[in-house]
Amino acid sequence: MALWGGRFESGPDALFRNLNDSLRFDYRFATEDIEGSRAWAKAIHQAGVLSADELARLTSALSELRAAVHSDPALPLKDGLGKDEDIHSWVERSLIAKVGDLGKKLHTGRSRNDQVATDLRLWTRAAIDARLVELRSARASLINFADRERATIISGYTHLQRAQPVLLAHWALGYAEMLERDDSRLRDARRRVNVCPLGSGALAGTAYPIDRDALAADLGFDSATRNSLDAVSDRDFVIETLAGCALTGVHLSRLGEDLILYGTQEFGFFEYHDSVSSGSSLMPQKKNPDAAELLRGKAGRITGALVAVLTTVKGLPLAYNKDLQEDKEPLFDAMDHLALSLQVLPRILDTLKVRRGACEKAAAGGYSNATDLADYLVSKGVAFREAHDLSGRAVRLGLERNQPLEGLSLADLQSITPRIDTDVFARIDLRNGMAKREVLGGTGPNAVAAAIDAARSRLL
Repeated sequence: MALWGGRFESGPDALFRNLNDSLRFDYRFATEDIEGSRAWAKAIHQAGVLSADELARLTSALSELRAAVHSDPALPLKDGLGKDEDIHSWVERSLIAKVGDLGKKLHTGRSRNDQVATDLRLWTRAAIDARLVELRSARASLINFADRERATIISGYTHLQRAQPVLLAHWALGYAEMLERDDSRLRDARRRVNVCPLGSGALAGTAYPIDRDALAADLGFDSATRNSLDAVSDRDFVIETLAGCALTGVHLSRLGEDLILYGTQEFGFFEYHDSVSSGSSLMPQKKNPDAAELLRGKAGRITGALVAVLTTVKGLPLAYNKDLQEDKEPLFDAMDHLALSLQVLPRILDTLKVRRGACEKAAAGGYSNATDLADYLVSKGVAFREAHDLSGRAVRLGLERNQPLEGLSLADLQSITPRIDTDVFARIDLRNGMAKREVLGGTGPNAVAAAIDAARSRLL
């Protein structure tokens, strides 16, 4: 069904319809379009366009239609593909089938421009709410993992080189911090999503005395939009939401990369459960971290959605242009794949086997206690820059002797500086060194235990 055509002498070309029609993807707005139509019917009744009886009949028909879509979300596709241009025309045709010509009155004072903008905001709001629930579960899985591994020592890395030992719990909490910021960004974006464009008409506002504030409240919006030109063409909220999704995807990708590296035989820290792994069709011995690799891979797809919408919007004049039809598929796709990624993360972490011995062996290697030796020298009155140089010389000696720092004799260490005494060995012990880092945000056991408790409390 077309919602226009009076000034046209012929129908659309089949190829143009294939380009133009959007029902194949905007059918996902069915519930939102019906809900917006219910609120609009109420608004134009209050404006004197519909009688109480007409409002009741339309509301009843819309409720029936909503129930049908709830039972079968693909109903608009099954019923309307090839017949209806978009979800708006499907809803209108379906209403006319139920209530006759009364269904044609519903569009009074409304344009598809403000209608789709409203649908899009309603859908985006619900999608953000669903991602927030999933983010909470993902954060909880990281916190639970940290709690489980609070005594496990692992090598920390900079430049992908062994740097200093940290608690594995500290590593997990680092990613929990990232996802907490993602949660905050999506909540912030939601505030700008939650304004109502309905009543803006095609671009100039509606000619009927609609109470737009009441209409906004009826649909759960915080307020009505302030400028009709902007309201029908604004997609900032889509871009901002996608930016939040893209950064969340990037954080999941970074986590996926660590999981992949730490699960290799070269690192040997983690072993994936069979339920989140796959094998090779050729090599029987392989156990591949496909779930983690797809966490990494999905980030590119989600980031691409953001770039696609930014590029679509960048050159558009006010107000609505059909280019804006291209905003929906990237948003749908990004939300779908972010949801899948967030949902699978707890399954990876909850079943992940940690090889604690391998973790601690790596943490003890690579002279990761060299900074502790420098700090020891500082405690003996050596300026840090000199202590740094002396510790580096000790590392060089250890490399020559093929010994870790703690494997060098006291005489070896005193050959570098006589300030070193027998108490050095306690200071450069792996766990003793970590116990010194009890500063807020540090990897000391007490600091990490407090961070776990604080992170868990912020989930509530």
